Amino acid sequence: MAINTKLELRQAHGLVMTPQLQQAIKLLQLSNMELATFVEGELERNPLLEQADADEPSNTADQPSPAAKSEEGSSEATGAESGTSDEGDWVNLETGNDSGRTDDLDAEPQDVFPDAENFTPGAVSDSGWSGLTQGPRPDIDQGNNLEAYVAEEKTLRDHLAEQLSLAFSDPARRLIGQHIIDMTDEAGYLRGELDALAELLGAPPELIEETLKVMQSFEPCGVFARDLRECLTLQLKEQDRCDPAMAGLIDNLHLLATHDLVALKRAAHVSDEDLCDMIAEVRRLNPKPGLKYGSSPTQPIVPDVLVRSLPDGSYYVELNSDTLPRVLVNQSYYATVSKSALRKEDKSYLVDCLQTANWLVKSLDQRARTILKVSQEIVRQQDAFFTYGVRHLRPLNLKTVADAISMHESTVSRVTANKYMATNRGLFELKYFFTSAIPATSEGGTHSSEAVRHRIREMVDAEPAAEVLSDDKIVERLKGDGIDIARRTVAKYREALGIPSSVQRRRLKRIAMGAGA
Repeated sequence: MAINTKLELRQAHGLVMTPQLQQAIKLLQLSNMELATFVEGELERNPLLEQADADEPSNTADQPSPAAKSEEGSSEATGAESGTSDEGDWVNLETGNDSGRTDDLDAEPQDVFPDAENFTPGAVSDSGWSGLTQGPRPDIDQGNNLEAYVAEEKTLRDHLAEQLSLAFSDPARRLIGQHIIDMTDEAGYLRGELDALAELLGAPPELIEETLKVMQSFEPCGVFARDLRECLTLQLKEQDRCDPAMAGLIDNLHLLATHDLVALKRAAHVSDEDLCDMIAEVRRLNPKPGLKYGSSPTQPIVPDVLVRSLPDGSYYVELNSDTLPRVLVNQSYYATVSKSALRKEDKSYLVDCLQTANWLVKSLDQRARTILKVSQEIVRQQDAFFTYGVRHLRPLNLKTVADAISMHESTVSRVTANKYMATNRGLFELKYFFTSAIPATSEGGTHSSEAVRHRIREMVDAEPAAEVLSDDKIVERLKGDGIDIARRTVAKYREALGIPSSVQRRRLKRIAMGAGA
């Protein structure tokens, strides 16, 4: 076979994922907290990026136009958009008299000392207070931070450590006790093996068991338990209520979880009335006693989109400006530094930083506009939900929104990921408004699966104790409301909502009626 060489010319279409395009796609699916972290990292890496002041005026309007009943598209000027001007946005900082600037404080004197104009040098010394040393100004050094004046909340470990120092005087027992405290989680449960602790400290296992037994009497009651059964037992012993019948109930908590009252009554050897009283008493116990002390605060969800109702019945959609990073490209700094850059590597580095900064600003602006555009279409599609409630939530998929705003489904999917909308109905994730369709009994009609789940929840909450609804009865009622649904679908929705079966609900209602009596 002969081997030869030849030249060929071909044309082909292909999508090239440039680093800038990859960054834009990445920014689109980030949450507001992840985006803030990413922008902070870019600010540290790129010397041409600057953090804009929150009160700095933007070059474009900061508010979008009303949505939901208007066909005109509206735009949202992000904080990043304020850095896209052709002129140097920071040129005015280079002009003016710099004699009044204090480099050490990075602020103007009148901003730090508001009464500096009326200050006289002899006022302090003549008042008799000149002998006192000047301490830190809280309003200056801590930036008017009110959290600096709030007492620190005592944690569970601090509370247990205080009791440990009072319970033991032996240094060996205190050392063992401190290790046991370190093995305790926020709920107060002991996580770890005592045999491993004995091997680590070289102490007898009996000594560690004795120390643990003493520490299990600490407050809060039930702390240092190794499982739920032991936690409840410690609390019942503290109340002097751990009799044989109650111990039989605690040893069969799995029967209580499945609401098998017949087997539970047989295990505890009590009557129906006594069993109801014992179950009510167990429910008053605290299964996680440690959470009352300094548990880690839950990070609140900050909405990305705000929806307000207008007097004319339409809805006003806007972006939450608090979640939008405000960055600027320092053109004047680039002009100054580029003049002094002599080496080719330095010039290449500056050009790369400028291109990266400009692309980041444009990507942030495009991200904000895309989120606003998708949110406005969601509000327009689900206007009945905002007006009347969950019952009127319509079936909606990504393709419907994507076709309406001339975008790809993948773009809409990225926009709705980890984004939240604050409405008159509460705070919802954008993906909440995308639900599957359930056919109606009449031709051509559909119902949202989320609306059907809401109706199932309403039916179960309103059912009387004497007439608990089975899945078949729920299907009959839904079909009476015009919803064509199968029994297995009702069972699936009921389990997803955490609703027990009709047999378990009937047992629970009997227990509640017995406890009330």
